[in-house]
Amino acid sequence: MNECVFCRIVAGDSPASVVYEDDVVMAFLDLRPLNPGHTLVIPKRHAASLAELDEETGRQMWAVAQRTTAALRRSGVRCEGVSLRLSDGEAAGQEIPHVHLHVIPRYRGEPVKAGPSPLPTRDDLDRVAVQIRTAYEQLGARDPYA
Repeated sequence: MNECVFCRIVAGDSPASVVYEDDVVMAFLDLRPLNPGHTLVIPKRHAASLAELDEETGRQMWAVAQRTTAALRRSGVRCEGVSLRLSDGEAAGQEIPHVHLHVIPRYRGEPVKAGPSPLPTRDDLDRVAVQIRTAYEQLGARDPYA
């Protein structure tokens, strides 16, 4: 699916600040984060909607989201809580037609934002990704089921 930005990221044809990857899913930082560390967990195999996603891949996405939450909390990125969000279909607010689960660091007193601001640079994203990947390593095995 060359027209899918997430498929291009999986193929290595578009850049991403990857925090986790296995044979089934990939997790990388959102280009328009609500907060630093805002991560997207996607299936590597294209699925536009939840109906197209097999259950095992869905379980792996949630396991990686759970592990990403733990890594965020250990990473030094400001994170006092986490919001998980998945929109299925344009009417639900899905902007990219490839299933993706948002893992959003939250904190007390956080201002309500209409959208991301200011946008980070690729270098900013890469620095945060290194922090989160390092925290993943501190958690132990790379397999989210371990």
